[in-house]
Amino acid sequence: MNVSVNNASIDFSEFRTSWRVLILALLGIGISINSSLLYGFGTLVVPLEEAFGWSRSALQVAVTFLFVGAVISLQLVGWFNLRFGIKKVTAVSMSLTVLGYLGATQIGGSVWSLYLAFTIIPILSIGNLAVSWTQLLNMWFEKNRGLALAIGLSGTGLAAATIPPLLSWGIGIWGWQSAFIILAMLNLFLLLPLTIWWFSVPKPNRHASEAGKQAAQRSNAGMTFKEGFTSKKFWICNIALVLVISVVIGMVTNTVPILRDMGLSAEEAGLIFGGFGISLVFGRILVGYLLDRVWPPGISALSLAMPALGCVILLSGTTDFTLLLLAAISFGFGAGAEFDIAAFLIARYFGLKEYGRLFGFHIGLLTATSAASPLLFAAFLSQTGSYTAMLIYCAVCSIVGPLMLLTLGRPPVFEVSPPKAAVA
Repeated sequence: MNVSVNNASIDFSEFRTSWRVLILALLGIGISINSSLLYGFGTLVVPLEEAFGWSRSALQVAVTFLFVGAVISLQLVGWFNLRFGIKKVTAVSMSLTVLGYLGATQIGGSVWSLYLAFTIIPILSIGNLAVSWTQLLNMWFEKNRGLALAIGLSGTGLAAATIPPLLSWGIGIWGWQSAFIILAMLNLFLLLPLTIWWFSVPKPNRHASEAGKQAAQRSNAGMTFKEGFTSKKFWICNIALVLVISVVIGMVTNTVPILRDMGLSAEEAGLIFGGFGISLVFGRILVGYLLDRVWPPGISALSLAMPALGCVILLSGTTDFTLLLLAAISFGFGAGAEFDIAAFLIARYFGLKEYGRLFGFHIGLLTATSAASPLLFAAFLSQTGSYTAMLIYCAVCSIVGPLMLLTLGRPPVFEVSPPKAAVA
């Protein structure tokens, strides 16, 4: 897996022609409900508890309903994009998302009103999920596809850094309803106008630039949904990345409690877990860069196996600060790379012809796993009284899943004949 000097350099031509699409995807992924509402949910817990008397355990269930709504949308978004056009579906979805957020300001009484809102909003946001934004990036980027996906998907980090303090500020001044109003306004006054101006789907015609013609040809190349769905390699990707995402969810939610059980203070545990966030961003960019230049399954397997190292360190029972920081870094590296790798592999191995439907199904599986994994880990903890079983499970999944990706072989080359020139 040697990288030549020429391959190691970055060709900026794609970024010069498609920088608007890249910025739009970055913002779109950051403002999408799976980023902004998920990361901002923590700011709503105490205000909703105080306003309606709902318990915190009952409030946490709302996240599961958020995932349920997202799974429904993910199964439909690819078909909607093919039927009505990806730009139209995305723009209409943003408008409906605004209405959904404003409607959420009317919740009250039973906690089921919150559950209903958290189920409906993702369905209204069907075209404003990561599937559409990664499809757009895959259309416009070929030589730097992995890096472009890594930059665009860093919108989740942007959301994690900016949404909670923004919502906390609004709630502190105007109350819990302001959180939903702020999220609505981000869609209405920032994302929707930029989508109208910058969202561009490559179309082959005699007036298009050469880059636009090539991008249009790529967007029509690949397997049909039936061909991809029945492909052995598609299910290798599905099973391998389901195993990996269960590890990511386990480590995100349990690393700090594990560290506290080891006798570390809250400050020490928080400092160590800070390494997770830093390595998440670094891992995402580095892996995205390497995916464009080195055999994708090899890079994918190596990066996604990193959490196994962290599990072994935690299982050893060591309290050495440096080793525990290394464990957190290994978890973050795998977490940062996982979604980028998923988007890259589906596009590379199955093409863009029906990417929305195939990737929508794939991410639906990952989302369902994200919702179910905490229940599995809770069962491990309640049955054994320790985190050992969970760590062993995560270590095994971090090895088996990445090894499965090594069986994918070389990515296929999808060729589409250039469109015929229009007859005058």
